[in-house]
Amino acid sequence: MTTVVSDTGVGALLRGWRERRRLSQLELALRADSSARHISFVETGRSRPSEEMILKLAEHLDVPVRDRNALLLAGGYAPRYAESTLDAPELETLREGLARLLQGYEPYPAVVVDGSYTVVAANRAIGMLLEGLPEHLLTPPMNVMRITLHPEGLAPRIRNLREWRGHLLAQMERQIAFARSEALRAVYEEVTAYPLPEPAAGGAAEDPADPEPYPYFALPLRIEHDGRVLSFVSSISTFNTPMDVTVAELAIETMLPADPATVEYLRSLSD
Repeated sequence: MTTVVSDTGVGALLRGWRERRRLSQLELALRADSSARHISFVETGRSRPSEEMILKLAEHLDVPVRDRNALLLAGGYAPRYAESTLDAPELETLREGLARLLQGYEPYPAVVVDGSYTVVAANRAIGMLLEGLPEHLLTPPMNVMRITLHPEGLAPRIRNLREWRGHLLAQMERQIAFARSEALRAVYEEVTAYPLPEPAAGGAAEDPADPEPYPYFALPLRIEHDGRVLSFVSSISTFNTPMDVTVAELAIETMLPADPATVEYLRSLSD
């Protein structure tokens, strides 16, 4: 091990990620097959880590792909992961696969978002839920959190808004703690400032439970549509071992009907 005085800042960044993950130097060293002394030297700048060591530590610290590039740059190395635009030729297969997945999930809603919940793609069932919303919320770039929680968005239609809003905000808080995203933090600060709206005109007031509640297996989104209350539970999928920053930050959210009435209604729309 060569001892040097490093001014790259990679050690401080690694220490920040280690502390964020609440690991001691010894715990990280054991995971990375290193020593606590070496980790200490890297963090204090007494030792310049190799490119392989940075990537190994980043893996064991579960550092997002975008931030792994930042660590490499801080260590004096070239970024390892590309950042393609979604319309890039090399992502054509990805785009086609996502389109088939979204279409195949119909008549149930599904949407693809990026790391700050900007809508990348959606199927027709999502369009059904957005009917009647003001144009300023539907003008690209659309944001799922803004559309859902804005007082002029879906919020007045959501029967269990307080519960669902709490779930979404907690989800964003976990993501902000996991990855340092200024774009996501800006969205979070915006939507947390929205006032809780009154129910839509003619709509039912928010109710914590029905007289004979259906035994939901997960917290449902209960939303009014065309005089009915539809119930969904949400599932979010990401890509395993992505090698591109853009792909790493994509998430596919599918809305699974949570009761038989919702299944029957959505299927009737596709007949």
